[in-house]
Amino acid sequence: MSNTLFDWQQDTWHQIMAMRERMPHAFLLYGSEGIGKAQFAEHLAKSLLCESPAEGGHACTQCLSCNWFDQYSHPDYRRVRPGLLDEEDAAEAEGGEGGDEPEKKTAKSTKAPSKEIVIDQVRALANFMNISTHRQGRRVVVMYPAEALNIPAANALLKSLEEPNPNTVFILVSHKVDRLLPTILSRCHKLALTMPSKEQGLAWLKAQGVKDAEIWLAQQGGAPLLALEMAQSEDLKELDELLRTLAKPDVETSLKTADKMQKMDMPRTVSWMQRWLYDIFSYQQTGFIRYYPKHQNEIAKLAERISLEKVMHLIKNVQDRQAIASHPLSGKLFLEDMLLEYSSAFI
Repeated sequence: MSNTLFDWQQDTWHQIMAMRERMPHAFLLYGSEGIGKAQFAEHLAKSLLCESPAEGGHACTQCLSCNWFDQYSHPDYRRVRPGLLDEEDAAEAEGGEGGDEPEKKTAKSTKAPSKEIVIDQVRALANFMNISTHRQGRRVVVMYPAEALNIPAANALLKSLEEPNPNTVFILVSHKVDRLLPTILSRCHKLALTMPSKEQGLAWLKAQGVKDAEIWLAQQGGAPLLALEMAQSEDLKELDELLRTLAKPDVETSLKTADKMQKMDMPRTVSWMQRWLYDIFSYQQTGFIRYYPKHQNEIAKLAERISLEKVMHLIKNVQDRQAIASHPLSGKLFLEDMLLEYSSAFI
């Protein structure tokens, strides 16, 4: 694991290191998706477990503790994610932060992993927290995305946060902090991780060898890790297909597109639609296009064809659809309904 933080995380790191001697028992790291919060959390966890921290509080990368951590086998560390019940599973999932990098499917996977953090995962931490640490130091639990906690799991976690074990640090990560229980929020030291500047995001993407970095960064709202993921995604043809459909609203084309894209990841597809509608709304109000500047001409023409009232209605309905996009009864019917409503708004 790299011992280097992203450039845009340095200020937050210094804030935490200033607390190192009186470390809170629970952190909540929150901010936009795709800016590296999960990586920051694991960087922090490794440094807290390190036996010989380097300058600036970073992990030394050389001690036994650091070697264990890099092998996902540190006895005083647990990582809790949706569908991951133990460290063996954690070692097999090399993903980012709940959408930053997709988890790699393994040969032994027989069903789709849960999208929730469930009570059994939280209960499994009990034995871990009630035994002595192996290296007479801290124990650390990283949990992300924290909003994936279902209600029973959240209530079980709350008990641990209310009565923290000595030398135990929880690091919760969230990009939808409004979905967390207020009681959990009140028991965590909250730190906002900020979006990088456009210059920082572009510099990082170019360092990763991403072509058309500015286009990808704009499409992902300035989130560089999401931009990298999308630039490397196998879904680019589907994105282009959807944008062509949205650019020329038509009932027949909408039905064909829904049929072709019915097996796509629905939350991601809906988010593409949300960004398109936001650009139409933004162009009507300010003449500015945030997400799809490459399609400025099409968006400008559409903005002239539709009333603000209809745009706001579409935005609200698509937002409502996002709430059920993870489990539609039929992907095809779900997309048909959304695209037909959109097309009808321009007739």
